[in-house]
This record gives sequence, C-alpha cells and structure tokens, in this order.
Amino acid sequence: MKKINKYLLIILVVLYSSACDSNFDELNTNKVSATAIDPAFQLNAAIVGCAYPNGSLVYDIGIVQQIVTPNSGLVSGANYNQDNRTLTQELWQGYYRNVIKNTSDVIIQVQDDPARANLKNMTRIIQAFAFMVLTDDYGSIPYFQGGKGYSEQIYLPAYDSQEAIYDDLINELTEATAALDPSGPLEAADILYGGDLDKWKNFGYSLLLRAGMRLSEVNPTKAAQVVQTAVQGGVILTNDENARINHDANYTNPIGNFLNATEASNFYLTKPFVDYLRSNNDPRLSAIAVTYVGAKSGPEQTVANQTYDASVHQGLPMGNDNAGAVSAASALGLASFYEFAQADRRRVTKNTAPNFLVTASQNYLLMAEARERGWISSGTVEEYYNTGVRAHMEQLGTVDEASTISTSEINQYLQQNPFDQSMALEQINTQYWVSSFLNGPEAFANFRRSGYPELTPNPYPGKEVEFINRLTYPNSEISVNSVNVQAAISAQGADNLATKVWWDK
Repeated sequence: MKKINKYLLIILVVLYSSACDSNFDELNTNKVSATAIDPAFQLNAAIVGCAYPNGSLVYDIGIVQQIVTPNSGLVSGANYNQDNRTLTQELWQGYYRNVIKNTSDVIIQVQDDPARANLKNMTRIIQAFAFMVLTDDYGSIPYFQGGKGYSEQIYLPAYDSQEAIYDDLINELTEATAALDPSGPLEAADILYGGDLDKWKNFGYSLLLRAGMRLSEVNPTKAAQVVQTAVQGGVILTNDENARINHDANYTNPIGNFLNATEASNFYLTKPFVDYLRSNNDPRLSAIAVTYVGAKSGPEQTVANQTYDASVHQGLPMGNDNAGAVSAASALGLASFYEFAQADRRRVTKNTAPNFLVTASQNYLLMAEARERGWISSGTVEEYYNTGVRAHMEQLGTVDEASTISTSEINQYLQQNPFDQSMALEQINTQYWVSSFLNGPEAFANFRRSGYPELTPNPYPGKEVEFINRLTYPNSEISVNSVNVQAAISAQGADNLATKVWWDK
C-alpha cells in the first residue's frame, strides 16, 4: 500500500509540473520586442559610427597642427608627439565595433536578395570608407578577415598589407558604385542621402578619386587610371551633395561634445594654422575662430568677451606644455593662455555640427592636382583650384549661419591670393589642409601623401618622433591577437609613431 501511495504521489507531481509548464513559453515571450531588424537601419548605425572620435582630435588634427592642447595626461598625443594608446585605439575600436561589424552583417543578410542589391552596394561603399580611414591611420590592419567574428567565427583575424587592402578597396568601390541601379528598389530609410542613388554614386566615385590619389607616389600609373575612372563616373561637386553625418541633441558630434564638455577650455588653434590664414587675409579665420579677450580662466571664456576679429586671434605655438603655454601667452601680451584662439564651440564645433566625410571642395582640389599631373584632361588646374577654395568657404555657412562668408569676401580673397602655376602642388595641397579642417583622418592622410603644407616638426623637448606617421595598435590587439599583430609588425615595421604606411613616400 505504501508503494502504491508513493507511485501515486510521483504521478501527481509529474502531472502538476506539466500543468505548470503549460503555455510557459508563450507566457514568457515578449510579444513587443523586435526579433529582427531591417538591415537598412544597421547601415544607418554604421554611417553614424563613421563620425570621428576624440582621438582624432588629439592625434590626426593635432598632427597636422590645426588644434592642440597644452595639457598632458589623458589628452597627451600630437601636442607632445608622444604615444598614448588610450586615444590611438579609439578610431580602431569605434570603427571595427560600430561600422565594420554592422556593414559586414548587412552584406551577409542581403547578398542573395536581388530586392536589396542597392542596399548591399551602398553598404560596400560605407565599409570601404571605414577601411580606408583605418588603414590610412594604422597601416596593416585586419581587412579580408576583419568583421568576420560572428559570421565565420574568426576571432583572431590576420592582418593584410596596405597595398593588398588598397587593391581590393579600389575594386570594391569601382564595382559597388557602378552596380547601384536607380531603376531598382530604393532604400529611402538611409540617413546619408535618403536613398538618392545619384548622390550615392557620386559619393562612391569620390572615394575612388581619393583612393586613386593615395597612390600618386607609389604607383602613379595605376593612380591615373583610377582617378580617370572616378572623374568620368562623376564625383561630388556641390555642397548639397557633401557626404555628411548630421547631428542633433540626441546624436551629438563626438568632437563637438568633447569640446563643449570637460575639454571646453583646453584645446586651441595652433600658431601655424592661424598665421597661415591671417597672413593671407583668409575670411575663414573669422568664420572658424573665436578669442575670449582678457580671459584668465575657462569660466571667463564667455559670449560677453568673445570676438571673431581675425586681427585679434593668436594661435598657440606648438611644443608647449601647460607651463610653456603660460610663458607663450605672457610673451604675446595675453592675459593667459585662455586667450589663445579656439575653434568656436558655439559655431563650427558645436554639439550639433555635422561631420563631413567627403566634400565638393576636397574633390575639386584633388582634381586640380590630377589635372596638374596630366591624369585628367577636362577643365584647368586654376578653375578646379578656385572652385575648391570657394566651395569650402561656402561650406562653412552650412555648418552655422554665423560662419557664412559672403561672395564678395570670397572673390576678394581669390583676387588677393591668385593661383600660381609654379607652386601648383603646394598651393593645392595647402588649401586641401584648410579644406579638411576637422576632418582629421583625411587631413593627416593627404599631408603625408603630398608633403604639404610644409610644417615645422613639433619642438616639444620630450617628443618621441619628429613627425607622427601612423597611429599605434591597441594594447588589446597586442595581448589577444599577438601572433597576427607580430606578423604585421615584421612586415610593416615597428609598432610606433615613426613607421610609415605603404603609400607614404
């Protein structure tokens, strides 16, 4: 009898447990949570992820001597020509995690769906942009296996040479851009161009133009061929076609946010940049810069004492730490180093300022150089040059109305600073330097490629190198993916700031 009761108890427990599990999955399923996402929104996430991080301000923009800080610690970098891997890793980690991861996933999702062919090719173009920025800053990087951690479980990707990367980038940009089909399904959700494939084509060919020009010193024959293909395909030629990431109060510009928060009073325009603009009576100095007259501290940098007057602006000399900046300000008769000119954080570096990836101004100046080299036959060098300068001056007004430069001011500048054929490459690429203001990776890349402007090495006594030629790999890569990192170092050169990337001759 006891055994019977025992078996009955077991049966009741089992039946009760089964009853408790009835509809368990249904009850515990969130019916309002998304189980899938339109890959177009992942492309948008990748586009937003292309915005340049704070490390680009400290390194890329500092290396080309446009903005620096006299401070040390977290913000050490191009101000001292020293390695600070907390910041050199920002671009790497941000682009692989937020751009490459998303673009790789989108391509996998839609590669066999003819209805999303345009989305696939748009994504290939964004991915090419991101990889170009990465290889230009670091040299050898995981490219062919990059972003394959989820799809192919490649957690320790091999590094590829920059030469191999550029060969494939050129193929990717050429194929993806040509394959965009305006008669096919449009992807109106995209935040870059709202699905306008003509503008996407111009963007793709603009990147191809940029890639071709990178080869100018290492393979001029191929460079000419690539540039011709790009120009014939059609590149961005007006400011309303500029590839720009728009920002708002919810999605702020990373550098703008940085310069409007804890670092608001710590970064200054450099003496080389300010002197170049002022010596040529360039109206962009007033459109870009602000000086807080008499400021003795950050809290004294107020609207009440600000001025845009170019004659007042003084740039911070390179190579100064905090004490050096104090001495430099005193020697110039300034109240303190807080009186050095800054990129105006209420205009060009405000939180909501757009992030420009490729602009009409940059394209015109690259075409001016290509025409000078005989790689394209249409137009004249002077026409491209003047239009490029004009386009950048007009572009500033699209960032903030208070930075608008009038047509008469632009005309006067071009008349006072005419194109000189005997100095063509220097003039073109120095203007490219100005045109790429706040586009740190591109300014840094073109400076190394062209050798212009002719900047004096940072004189800081404790500098590690004369000029920074590349960024160093993240410590996380060195510790986790050490075998592949060491293989890249063996092929490319030491993992330091002095080693040059492949196309830098």
